[in-house]
Amino acid sequence: MKKKEFVTQDLLSKIYQISAPGPRKLPPERQLAQEYGVSRFTIRQALEKLASIGVVNIVQGSGIWINEQARNNPLVYNSITEKRFDQIRFRMISLHKKRPDRDEQQIFGLNEESFIWQFCRLRFVDEQAVQIEISRMPVEGFADLNQQVIERSIQQYVLGKGYRISHLLTTYRAVSVSREQAVLLGCKKGSPAMHISNRGILEGGQVYEISDIIDINYTCTYVIPHNRENLTFRQGGG
Repeated sequence: MKKKEFVTQDLLSKIYQISAPGPRKLPPERQLAQEYGVSRFTIRQALEKLASIGVVNIVQGSGIWINEQARNNPLVYNSITEKRFDQIRFRMISLHKKRPDRDEQQIFGLNEESFIWQFCRLRFVDEQAVQIEISRMPVEGFADLNQQVIERSIQQYVLGKGYRISHLLTTYRAVSVSREQAVLLGCKKGSPAMHISNRGILEGGQVYEISDIIDINYTCTYVIPHNRENLTFRQGGG
């Protein structure tokens, strides 16, 4: 693990170990650099990451303040959502209409005579291709989906139509990159990757998008409260 990543993870751990209520601060950069035996530049990189995901607020002349609200969020950060939009761009590979198969009919609540969009796009972070995304959306309600939308933000597009997004259902599975995927991502066939399956769900329960993502640079950090009842169940205790 790189020094910056170790410092970030360790600071996160210490932030979540704080039990006392009220505003709290991290030690200053110089002190943190001494404690971890790294440069102030490394400390600054770690703090910038924590700030970018909303865990701390860096106030010039005041210090590094811990955001109490962030501690209530179980997903602290992942490499898909932590980047600012100016660090990310998409390039559309394909877009077409098709009839939904049986699974897609079930997911979207459509009949076999309906149409869905299917599109593929590449995601670039800091000008490096890191992700292939294949998505499907119902044509009904999203008839004007186009390249401009696909190369920007699908969620902003959906919200802009007046829909209210409720939540995402996400599944992760480790995979190896195929030959075709390796060509698009500029990596070696067989490279390790994360297969991320998403369902975007509107308030009321309607699914507005399903997507399959192959990401060659995926990391995430969760905070998971201890669940005594689940542990008892897994031990066969009823």
